[in-house]
Amino acid sequence: MRPGPIQRAIEAKVRDALAPTHLEIFNESHMHSVPPGSESHFRLFVVSEEFEGKPAVQRHQAVYRALAEEMRDHIHALGLQTLTPAEWAPDAVERTESPDCLGGGKSGR
Repeated sequence: MRPGPIQRAIEAKVRDALAPTHLEIFNESHMHSVPPGSESHFRLFVVSEEFEGKPAVQRHQAVYRALAEEMRDHIHALGLQTLTPAEWAPDAVERTESPDCLGGGKSGR
């Protein structure tokens, strides 16, 4: 499936703000009670030198700043995994997975 306008905006803004050496964007909206084609739930895996010397909170804040408009107007949930190039080895880092959605009438049982 081709990325929609929100996903394309996320990619452009994260690339502009953080110059990542590696970026993965997962649209997880289909895992939630939203209409088909929605762009409201995302998970990002970002590797950037901009994260050097910063704790996870500051790394996440940098992503939130870059995506302020999308967070305000479009994104309902954003999962982040943020690493420095030194922390990342392509085959050694396990990507975190988002939990199953229990909202929107899903019982989780």
